[in-house]
Amino acid sequence: MLFSKKRTPPAGSAAAASGQQITTKRRGDAAEALAAEYLTARGLRLLHRNFKTPGRGGGEIDLIMRAPDGTLVFVEVRQRASASHGGAGASITGVKQRRIIFAARHYLQRLASLPPCRFDVVLVQGVSKADDSPTLEWLQSAFDAS
Repeated sequence: MLFSKKRTPPAGSAAAASGQQITTKRRGDAAEALAAEYLTARGLRLLHRNFKTPGRGGGEIDLIMRAPDGTLVFVEVRQRASASHGGAGASITGVKQRRIIFAARHYLQRLASLPPCRFDVVLVQGVSKADDSPTLEWLQSAFDAS
């Protein structure tokens, strides 16, 4: 895996005992699953996970959900082990927002009619070890497409 970041588990941990390494992808997938569960418990319905635009340089939407009022919610999940360097929220740059908006427009082209939409962010922090209890922060309408 040329571009995958790997972290060797701490000695004595369950992952170290099994010989597993924790990849950035695996941590991201776990954060997305946690966010989907969190939002579902708050009334949203999961429609699509990891929607990607075709071709290089496109965008990806972590979760596409439907709110109880019919609003289509594009959710970006950001995970960080700690709040250093601005935490998870600081990693959502203007470039990242434009890629998410690009992917959302691509997704919306497939629909017969345009529903109300918004861009939410779920910040997952404090998951540096397997036994940590992460904190989730749901930012509704975190940015817009204008």
